[in-house]
Amino acid sequence: MSTGDADIKVKILLAAKKLFAKYGFEKTTVRQICEEAGANVALVSYHFGGKENMFGAIFEHFFPNDQISKVDQKLDPVEGVKLIIREVTKFRFSDRQLICIIQQEIIMNTDRIRKIREHVMPMWRLLREWLKQGEEQGLFHFRSLDTALMSIIGTLLFHRHTEYWSIILEEADPELEPLIEDLTTFIMGGLQYRDK
Repeated sequence: MSTGDADIKVKILLAAKKLFAKYGFEKTTVRQICEEAGANVALVSYHFGGKENMFGAIFEHFFPNDQISKVDQKLDPVEGVKLIIREVTKFRFSDRQLICIIQQEIIMNTDRIRKIREHVMPMWRLLREWLKQGEEQGLFHFRSLDTALMSIIGTLLFHRHTEYWSIILEEADPELEPLIEDLTTFIMGGLQYRDK
């Protein structure tokens, strides 16, 4: 693939990501994506074979699959949980559009969540395993592993950047590092972890 082909492919993916986040997959047309990208409609078929494949390509291109695959699964459970908190929060800050797409698809329970699961579940499985190990080692205390897992996922992914919540929030969007610190303190407190 030439540099020009690669550039236009990325432009199409960026446009699709932006529009899927804003309007949803179903309400976004290939024509809108191509107008946003400044690309010919035929290029979608050429590069992706259609809108459904473009959806998968967004996750192939923008989701940190390589980073997740390189995580040391033998990390201490406390360090593992803290790593997930840090990396998910950093990703949420760096790609709010992809987070929005994930949330929309999960809420709508579309067939596309299968594609999302391929990319996202390895990370959540790591978190589950670290929670389980931490509980077995007496580092964490909770009644239900499922409840602890889903509470952490909800805390990390909850969409705060919408107009809906603005009427009850007093602070401006927090900076990344203080937010990571706040979320780590909150989650580790919920796990009843006591630093030795």
